[in-house]
Amino acid sequence: MRFLLSLTLLLALGAALPAGVRAQNTAAPGTPDPGTAEPAPDPAGPRTPLTPESAPASAGGEAENAVLELVRKDKDGQEHRIRIVRTGTTDETGIFTVCSPQDDEPQDAPNVAVFSETGAGGVRITIDKNVIRVPLAVVTQRQPKEGQEGSDGRVEASAGTAQFLDTSPEGKTDRLSRCAVGVDPKPAPETVFVTQGKTELKGQKLVYDETDGIARIDGPITFARPSDDGPLTGQSERIEVNVDQEKTTLVGGVVLNSKGGRVSKAARVEYDDQANIARLIGTPEQPAESRQGNDVLSAQLLIYNLDRDEVVVRAGENGNITGEFQDEQGSSSSGPSSSPSPASRPPAP
Repeated sequence: MRFLLSLTLLLALGAALPAGVRAQNTAAPGTPDPGTAEPAPDPAGPRTPLTPESAPASAGGEAENAVLELVRKDKDGQEHRIRIVRTGTTDETGIFTVCSPQDDEPQDAPNVAVFSETGAGGVRITIDKNVIRVPLAVVTQRQPKEGQEGSDGRVEASAGTAQFLDTSPEGKTDRLSRCAVGVDPKPAPETVFVTQGKTELKGQKLVYDETDGIARIDGPITFARPSDDGPLTGQSERIEVNVDQEKTTLVGGVVLNSKGGRVSKAARVEYDDQANIARLIGTPEQPAESRQGNDVLSAQLLIYNLDRDEVVVRAGENGNITGEFQDEQGSSSSGPSSSPSPASRPPAP
């Protein structure tokens, strides 16, 4: 059995955990507690014994059972972290375990961690400005290179459950089965909860992979952002979070609806709740559009102020700005403008 000493992992103090939680860190079902005896080798591939350390309480005040971080470096050498936390501490609501490489696998084979939590806090995943809550997450983390602190990997998260098995399933050769861990993902709409500032979004499955550094949340995506004048609501096909660029984008058939009656549409929307800005991105063939009553603005780029429900229009390179506005007497005017310089349109009175 191999131990991964460089795994970026924190655990709550073992003495403060119930027996069921401590069992999550044992070598295998039926193996002596690593805190009291040296674990015997297990041909089925034991779960990695882990050294408990203190972990801070979460923002909601609950004790954190287990924390793992993926560490990614962009092309400029800047470090980005994806943090995964199981918020529960009892075996009645979930499990945590790390399955280390098996004896017949390469020494640099990755570790596989399983987080499950049916309690209110769920499994919490923090990516850039987004805090994501799910019932189940499976994290594959490659082993760091010599002299490297932390490493990247893959995250798959959705609704579902996980449990420890009495024995490894016969005929199963995947890593978790060999470690006697059963995982049952059940992706479903509105079970992946994403919070960015005041905005709440819902999807059905998250997949992050180190190959491109993008976390994708499959939809249908629905979201809502409260304000004094009424909520901003909307939908899209999926969410993409670019870890290197620290950018969150709504992708595919994006629609934003304000209580003031503004309806805005685009193929892609870069969303930044903290800056109160949504960048609606279109193409020459399919420009972004914002409509309020009989007033319509259309361009390759619309800058939407989320708090004020206002739109600033910018044309892309060699792009056009078009608009149709109706005055108080009911007459309308419309026409394109080839100027790429910024133009603005205040909200209708």
